[in-house]
Amino acid sequence: MTPRWWAVLTLGTLAVALLAVALLLIPWQRPPAPRTDQVAALATLPQDRVERAREFRSTLRPATWGGLALGLVVALLLGLTPLGARLVELCGRPFDGHWAAQALLGGFAVVLLADLLTLPIGAWRHTVLVRYGLSTQGWGGWAADLARSYAVSAVIGGLVLLGFYALTRFAPQWWWAFGAAGAATLVALLSFVVPVLVEPVFNRFTPMPDGPLRTELMQLAARDGVPVREVLVADASRRTRAVNAYVSGLGPTRRIVVYDTLLEEATPGEVTSVVAHELGHAKDNDVLIGTVLGALGAAAAVVTLYLLGSWTGLLRAAGAGDIGEPRAIALVLAVITVAGLVSSPAQAFVSRRIEARADAHALALTGDPATFEAMQARLSTVNLGDPDPPRWEYLYGATHPSTVERMAAARAYARGER
Repeated sequence: MTPRWWAVLTLGTLAVALLAVALLLIPWQRPPAPRTDQVAALATLPQDRVERAREFRSTLRPATWGGLALGLVVALLLGLTPLGARLVELCGRPFDGHWAAQALLGGFAVVLLADLLTLPIGAWRHTVLVRYGLSTQGWGGWAADLARSYAVSAVIGGLVLLGFYALTRFAPQWWWAFGAAGAATLVALLSFVVPVLVEPVFNRFTPMPDGPLRTELMQLAARDGVPVREVLVADASRRTRAVNAYVSGLGPTRRIVVYDTLLEEATPGEVTSVVAHELGHAKDNDVLIGTVLGALGAAAAVVTLYLLGSWTGLLRAAGAGDIGEPRAIALVLAVITVAGLVSSPAQAFVSRRIEARADAHALALTGDPATFEAMQARLSTVNLGDPDPPRWEYLYGATHPSTVERMAAARAYARGER
């Protein structure tokens, strides 16, 4: 068979593997959360807080959806016209058009131009967060975080670009095979590296002082059979008033991380409830499941890009002769952008199912549905979340069950419904 037919066969195999992993490991059934309980839970929330949260979300909505729309337009403009290819060629000209210069500098230029064009949307979003008191950052802190984000992305993106175009150059017929394996490996590697190396770039972490709460959290993890190395406090308050906690890392790097804002806003019992939810993710290997799904998806994406190389009309529109040459960088980014937008509802659906399972785990581990419900109400009011968002918005991008769904699940659990 030709390399193209091998690619088709590989893509089919990856699709079957992705479907099998999803069917076997994703919790398709969710705990009961009757709508009647949702309506009753909504009525218990302070109505002034609910209205303020909905006002905030309504004010933020144009920035959110406008940013997605503008990002799509810019990606298509650069990727489906010769503009992106000409920009890449221009960046490589001082280096005699060397492929590495085109890949690295051209890739950076395409991404930077797209980011600069969408930067006003990000600034607008920040002003909304500040106006409603959710962000504690001034423009200096916001710009510093943006610079850090760009720096991290530049390092990772630069390595990916050089590796990808080295493969396309030195293995023109089989780069898709090596690239698929490399993409899957990179996804798996980042699952281990990000918590250890990247998180400290954005936050400072200090050990939680010895005391009743730390002892309770460590005992909770031990009782759950989820060994953790330590309990850390993140200085989230220097950029936000939002509250959160998470279990970070895998194996020997696993630790419980609690926002300092959560410690200020919530009772010890509510902190324990949040951590119990996060322990559920570790207990059910949700990070590993996400890593496997992400690795298979990344490998399939590389093979799909190779197969798109036979679409001459697409390449002609982009001003590129081959999908594997640096001049096609903008086209590749446009395809990734479209794929991300199209797949968002499916990814959100899977995430909601996983989060609902973690909620059920927290209820079973603590046996305290009243505190769980109180914590969900606090999360919603402090984080200015719409407790019962519009259905279309929920279905497209909500990664967690709504607040009223989570409160209703706690009420159903208290009645013995599982």
